Amino acid sequence: MARYEKPDITVVSGKGQVVIPKRIRKKLGLEPKTRLLVYGFQDAVILKKLEVPDMAKELKEMYRKIDSRIAKYGELTDEEIDEVI
Repeated sequence: MARYEKPDITVVSGKGQVVIPKRIRKKLGLEPKTRLLVYGFQDAVILKKLEVPDMAKELKEMYRKIDSRIAKYGELTDEEIDEVI
């Protein structure tokens, strides 16, 4: 069961900015440039951390798979590369 946490109070700046308290940023792993989905629901503002994929990491993994298949089977056709992707 989720443990109740004491709420914090923050203020909206003149620019519409809100500071997320440090303990919450730390708990959720929010670092500078972390993307958040923001939406309003009734009288609440809800923020949800977005998990943005690391495209460079995904590309490296894809190339590793292609290189592995080339090493094992030789040259690949476009269709075979599409299968890996």
